[in-house]
Amino acid sequence: MVKKTTKSNESVIYEDSLKHWFDDEMLCNEFIDVLHKLFYEKSIELIFFRNQLIDRSASVILNKHSYALTVIGKKLQIKDTLILARTIYETNLPHAKLDIGRLNQEWNEEKAKFKNVPKAFIADKLKHIIGQPPKYEKPVDVVLYGFGRIGRLLLRELIIQGNGLQVRPRAVVTRTVTSEDIAKRASLVRHDSIHGPFRGNVLEDFENKSIYLNGHIIKMLQGSNPETIDYQSCGIENAVLIDNTGIFRDRENLSKHLKAKGISKVILTAPGKGDIPNIVYGVNHLDYDPDSDNVWSAASCTTNCIVPPLSVIEHELGIEKGHIETIHAYTNDQNLLDNYHSKPRRGRAAPLNMVITSTGAGSAAAKAVPSLKGKLTANAVRVPTANVSLAILSLSVKRQTSREQVIEMLRHAALKGRYVEQIRFSASIESVSSDFIGDPVAAIFDSPSTQVSADGRNVVLYFWYDNEFGYTMQVIRLAKHIAKVKRYTYY
Repeated sequence: MVKKTTKSNESVIYEDSLKHWFDDEMLCNEFIDVLHKLFYEKSIELIFFRNQLIDRSASVILNKHSYALTVIGKKLQIKDTLILARTIYETNLPHAKLDIGRLNQEWNEEKAKFKNVPKAFIADKLKHIIGQPPKYEKPVDVVLYGFGRIGRLLLRELIIQGNGLQVRPRAVVTRTVTSEDIAKRASLVRHDSIHGPFRGNVLEDFENKSIYLNGHIIKMLQGSNPETIDYQSCGIENAVLIDNTGIFRDRENLSKHLKAKGISKVILTAPGKGDIPNIVYGVNHLDYDPDSDNVWSAASCTTNCIVPPLSVIEHELGIEKGHIETIHAYTNDQNLLDNYHSKPRRGRAAPLNMVITSTGAGSAAAKAVPSLKGKLTANAVRVPTANVSLAILSLSVKRQTSREQVIEMLRHAALKGRYVEQIRFSASIESVSSDFIGDPVAAIFDSPSTQVSADGRNVVLYFWYDNEFGYTMQVIRLAKHIAKVKRYTYY
């Protein structure tokens, strides 16, 4: 006979559930304390399946533990995360970035092997790091040349995610620097309609022509002629300059930055022309030497999205040919209302129209993965959304496959493969574009949408990407690589 649940029992269940949540929140706040001690005292950053944990609330961190259910099939517990974090704090480690989500998963799978002793577990998992000297001696200065959508996001994230021990934003260069300019640019840092308010202090210093952000003093410099700016007079030395203007695209013009006092490397946040290395971080960044190359391109947001999964499919199945269609959020180079534009169709009102336009992502992909040369075509449709885009990869593959095999190979790439920083696995059948605002990876694999033909030779894949934030994070990763301030990792 089935026993009925009484109201009294329901109340007990409700109270137990609430108490369990409160207990987890208390543990999570203890974890946050250890998290920040690791970050600021030891320059050890903990992430959770590639999700940022620094400057995140207890409820957000607990949500990431629940998210594990969709990618590894089980919810992870904050109590285990706290135990592991405390153990890491007590371990002799150099500067490092560690995925405590993966460590938590492996702890639950392997703890019996280590007789339930966290210290023994951490000693085994991080044996390649423990006791090693830091990979670099001092932080590197960064200059932002141009202060549009990407420039402002770069500044915000370099500060929010940085403790000043890897890269230090020191200056922003714009066309003019008046008190009004500084006030307006500070306001645009403080408030963002898409990415929300800046989490911290933004204070204008008109007398010293600078903006103060969470302890960082950012000089606001005027300069339309790159080679004439004296960065050394601001105490800036051997800096990496990130050019966000898109005005200079070839080596000759970008090299003008290197003539300025205080600049040693240049990164372009757009596809470069000629012989400039076009880098998709995680795929081909190791093909070039930071000591030999002074001018780099971080390619485009779309290229950064499609190249990691294309690389996976090319390696696992082989690609005969394919077409890339990007459904792209509208950008500042389109018109708000119908008006003249030098490019076809882009003159029509961006918030009111779907606009077919061109993209160089297909040919750019072949620069990062040479075996794809001549195999891909690409087009784009700009649509009336302000951020987050979708890349649709329609591929003919050399080796027969199945839907299940394709999903599993991309799930593995997202969790433990080469591209754990670039690809995220999504299993939700309810996700829409706005769900991915602020996602730090280059591509989010929408696994439920995967299509494979009956003969197993045609594959259609869908990848979301925050064309602003995800790309910004790829630029930061590349900047740290070029500056040679990368830390030890455990992903």
